[in-house]
Amino acid sequence: MTTRPQPALAARDIHKAYGKHQVLRGADLTVEPGQLVAVVGENGSGKSTLLKAIAGTLSVDSGEVRLGGELGYCPQDPVLNLNLTVDQHLQYFAAAHKLDSLDRAGELVGLLGYEKYRGTAAGELSGGTRQKLNLTLALLHDPDVLLLDEPYQGFDWETYLRFWDLVDQLHERDKAVVVITHLVFEQERFDVLADLVEGRLTPRATAVKEHSNAGV
Repeated sequence: MTTRPQPALAARDIHKAYGKHQVLRGADLTVEPGQLVAVVGENGSGKSTLLKAIAGTLSVDSGEVRLGGELGYCPQDPVLNLNLTVDQHLQYFAAAHKLDSLDRAGELVGLLGYEKYRGTAAGELSGGTRQKLNLTLALLHDPDVLLLDEPYQGFDWETYLRFWDLVDQLHERDKAVVVITHLVFEQERFDVLADLVEGRLTPRATAVKEHSNAGV
């Protein structure tokens, strides 16, 4: 008898209310290693609340989250020190994760195409370039589980395509990736699509990839 591997991410019965407004009403999400999952919902449906709950940056009223490895979290709004340069952010985050070098940082900066801004303060960057840095910092320590909240906001078309090249690389390396979005333009890229409606996650009626086996 073979033992099924542990999921990379298992969120169970997540409830969260802001005052009398119940945002999450028992949301469940399971993601296996190597799966690419889209959580889709309208603005205000609770997508960012769900992601913050999974990332541990927001306390919940009830529920449980279990991770099968290191977590990387890219919030919708970049959390940067506007006085620090791109390189200074990379150095501080590398030190926080006890990384021996900035090799991975250089790879990510090159892939996302903003090398010329490495000496520029975050406060002088465009919104799209800040988002590139935001994504780079989330990926710097090569996490096993990656949570991306509207990750391509402000990207031009070329960067958008580079972003998907990066996600494909993570997918091939068996990383678990959850993308929060209000629209899915390229549904065929995902193993699982789930709609967040009335505080609960529901899988799409039409299968995106036949080999998908995640539970939502």
